[in-house]
Amino acid sequence: MNEMTDSIYFAPLLPWQQSLWSQLTARVLAPAQSLPHALLAAGMQGMGKRAFVWRLVAWLLCRNREQSPLGACGNCESCQWLKSGTHPSLQVLPIINMPMNAATHESHAALKSSNKTKMASTSSTSNQAAKTAAKSSLTIKINDIRALQPFIYQGGQGMRICVLDYAEQMTIAAANALLKTLEEPQAQVYLFLISDIPAKLLPTIKSRVQQLPLQSIEPSVARDYVTHALGSTIHRETVSPSQIEQLLQMANGAPLAAIELAQADWYGKRALWLTIWQALRQGKRSSIAASDYWQSQLSIQDFIQLTETMLLDIQRLEVGLESQQKDIELTAAIAHNKPDSNALDALIGSLQQIKVALQQNVQEKYAYDKLMQQLAQL
Repeated sequence: MNEMTDSIYFAPLLPWQQSLWSQLTARVLAPAQSLPHALLAAGMQGMGKRAFVWRLVAWLLCRNREQSPLGACGNCESCQWLKSGTHPSLQVLPIINMPMNAATHESHAALKSSNKTKMASTSSTSNQAAKTAAKSSLTIKINDIRALQPFIYQGGQGMRICVLDYAEQMTIAAANALLKTLEEPQAQVYLFLISDIPAKLLPTIKSRVQQLPLQSIEPSVARDYVTHALGSTIHRETVSPSQIEQLLQMANGAPLAAIELAQADWYGKRALWLTIWQALRQGKRSSIAASDYWQSQLSIQDFIQLTETMLLDIQRLEVGLESQQKDIELTAAIAHNKPDSNALDALIGSLQQIKVALQQNVQEKYAYDKLMQQLAQL
């Protein structure tokens, strides 16, 4: 197990989670009290719900938790098992979402912000590849739930914890199988469900779990956290308060998502995207030349993220809303040359198709060539 996994379990508590942490840990330590047997950490990515869950799991299993109320001690036998990925009292679904696969989690952004030096060598291309591989294997099937039953019902084995990440990806059969466990809670067995899209969970599931209040973050706390995490520069440019505000706006107020956005290779190339798009539309650059250039700059996954961000703002302008990106001249570009709505819809559809095709090993060059041709027509 590497340092990244170690950090996920024992990372500093995020500032906006301190009150909830104190409430939950005090409840566990109080006589004759305990946590609800099933808890749901839900909401948009970038709020730190996974970071909170993994930290709480480590603390609950820690042998020294009474002497270490602020987090797992990191030294006892239980903590050593977590570090090695072999804890006998922890089961996680899907298997790919064990904390060692940190690049698939929003907690990865928290780690980067708290330890930028150690993480500096992690490339966005490898992170994106890890995310793509992870998301293609997220479905939780009925057999996965059935495989948990012996672990849950073995009895007399002390505390046992099950974490179901991306719980909205459960099949109907898997969700129905889980209901039995939720309806028949076992002593010292805790279930944590994590979901980015809680609306997709069955109402019967949501009615049997207690949701953790992780969504409320004071804007000033979010601004301070992002400012401190990013330091004084982004892509070698000085960070201003207005840029921090823009990042948070684009990330819907989620601090970890704002940090990841700022550190993405493509974020600093938004003005360049606009310039090349304008050149394509005016016939000043060929689609082949533009494709060759972008292939030398970004992976196709990063370019898709960049393009989706730009198109989202273009759509905002189309319906009379303000651009979220105040640091580039998108509004002026649209005013001078309005995009074709049919071409815009076609391009958005192509982006989704290419995402699927990339999972089937479609060549990046083919995807880039197609996107440049459509951008020229936009």
